[in-house]
Amino acid sequence: MLDIKFIEENKEKVVSNLKLRKFDTSKIDEIININEERKKLISRVEEIRSEINSKSKEIGIKIKAGESAEAEKSKVSELKKSIEQEDHRLSEVNNELNNALSVLPNLVEEDTPIGDSDENNLELKKVGKIPEFSFEVKDHVALGEDLGMLDFETAAKLTGARFVVYKGLIARLERAIANYMIDFHLDRGYEEIIPPFIVQASTLYGTGQLPKFGEDLFKLENTDWYLIPTAEVPVTNLLRESIIKEESFQKKYVAFTPCFRSEAGSYGKDTRGLIRMHQFNKVEMVQITDAENSKKAHEEMFESGCTILEELGLPYRAVRLCTGDIGFGARKTYDLEVWVPSQNKYREISSISNCWDFQARRAKIRYKKDGKNQFAHTLNGSGLAVGRTLVAILENYQQADGSIKVPEKLIPYMRGLEVIKAS
Repeated sequence: MLDIKFIEENKEKVVSNLKLRKFDTSKIDEIININEERKKLISRVEEIRSEINSKSKEIGIKIKAGESAEAEKSKVSELKKSIEQEDHRLSEVNNELNNALSVLPNLVEEDTPIGDSDENNLELKKVGKIPEFSFEVKDHVALGEDLGMLDFETAAKLTGARFVVYKGLIARLERAIANYMIDFHLDRGYEEIIPPFIVQASTLYGTGQLPKFGEDLFKLENTDWYLIPTAEVPVTNLLRESIIKEESFQKKYVAFTPCFRSEAGSYGKDTRGLIRMHQFNKVEMVQITDAENSKKAHEEMFESGCTILEELGLPYRAVRLCTGDIGFGARKTYDLEVWVPSQNKYREISSISNCWDFQARRAKIRYKKDGKNQFAHTLNGSGLAVGRTLVAILENYQQADGSIKVPEKLIPYMRGLEVIKAS
């Protein structure tokens, strides 16, 4: 959430920045007008309280002097009714202001590439050699089904489209990928978290999924509970409504969880296979830092994602997201895109974002610096999306006979198995 004081004092800068996102900036004037009414109401309530205090003192003096204070008592009674009305309106205006602010996206960094879509993202680097095959390349669906280890048909009977049953060695490979990634982050000072997979609406509000992205979520009927769309949501909220004691800090968390997304509006996109599922597994990095540490933390998270792909021997490219592609709560985002041979292109496998204090304001995550409460900076990124990593391994490591070579880094996690073959 943006700071209303910052908006008022830097209106032109805020409007100019939000226009880069193609956001309707007329809402800024509406927000400022709401806040003006709020300030007037606060002033009016304070005036009435002051008048009540003054009249109450007069009543005390008159009673002490043995004089009648009926007129003053009547006036105080009127003032109390008036302040009830003003307080009620103030509460309404506070809600209006919060609601208006809650749908404002974050400002983007000044050096963010300008553009309307992912086609305008800035390529930073390409790493790894794209494999050449002497045989007809299969996609991960055909590979998995031919091995008898990816079962979309049974999943559709159990639940519906965009679900899968992993079996045998591919199920083990999925787990191996996650275990390797978790260990990778633990070696770099992260604390492992297993959070609840169901959260309240207030938790989703804290990280910015609500109210804007409600359609993308799975809500449990007749409850205030939602399935998590990413571990970012519960893990970032671990420090919700708290004040961190250190002036300089870097809280580093890693979590392996299932993620649940309705994929509203994505009908017809990636309907085949594991790229866009309603349920998928992901290893998530979350960092919560003081303002001074956040840029360094972001670069560290970016390099971690790159290193994982390099250790797995997967070709990838790294991009800086442009103004038209960056997420609602992000100030700056790097995407990592892995090579998918069957599609002959790179596909996103991780978004690594620095949100600055945007989420911390919503979730009230603060720290003390120079005796004052400051809002922390929050960062998140896939480290990595496990299902998409599985896709990349199946396709990039496929052999002519339909078997799959296991990346060297994963062999210890596969109990020494070097090749996945049909049983």
